[in-house]
Amino acid sequence: MEKKITIAIDGFSSTGKSTIAKLLAKEYNYVYVDTGAMYRAVTLYAFQNNFVGTSFLAKDKLIEHLDDIDLDFQYDEKKGFAEIYLNGENVEQQIRTLEISNLVSKVATISEVRRKLVIEQHKMGAKGGIVMDGRDIGTVVFPNAELKLYMTASAETRAQRRYKELIDKGEKVTYDEVLQNVNSRDEMDSNRKDSPLVKADDAIEFDNSDMSIEEQFKSICDLINNILS
Repeated sequence: MEKKITIAIDGFSSTGKSTIAKLLAKEYNYVYVDTGAMYRAVTLYAFQNNFVGTSFLAKDKLIEHLDDIDLDFQYDEKKGFAEIYLNGENVEQQIRTLEISNLVSKVATISEVRRKLVIEQHKMGAKGGIVMDGRDIGTVVFPNAELKLYMTASAETRAQRRYKELIDKGEKVTYDEVLQNVNSRDEMDSNRKDSPLVKADDAIEFDNSDMSIEEQFKSICDLINNILS
């Protein structure tokens, strides 16, 4: 039987975790799970139901309705990767707006939300052959993953990447707004009480501020091939 491993990718926002994870999943025919999309989808649900906003969070109301949230990843053959569905609706585009980006870290601090999603993530990765990215994959979700990566880059570099991505999608944002969002999310992700973003002791750190996607992909494939050989 072909050996299949679990690849856990953690790191700050806009470090290209999802891009690398998708490439790796395609290369090794693994399942790709974007846990950030899961948190964004819960945030979208909360936003649509007026449980969260810029100046408020109706935490108890959201917790009451967690059982009403059904998340699923469905593979798109044309795109070559899976997209997230919230209660049967493809919300891949809706969850990528700056509006949701500004709220997701607030929702992700809720312990009940994290417990619900970690249970789902465990189910998805039970058989190995999975690439999962997020904030606590190597520390909480899959502490025994055969390969753990920790992606980082300067806040300015990440903000520029994110700014270009949003502009290309037609969003009306400024670089300063995006940079503020990046710094704010870093602060919340690193300092929340429940499963903060930290580098696992056995994770390999990748500062990709000055690395191309191709360079990162090649380096990581070398690591995977060494494990599989």
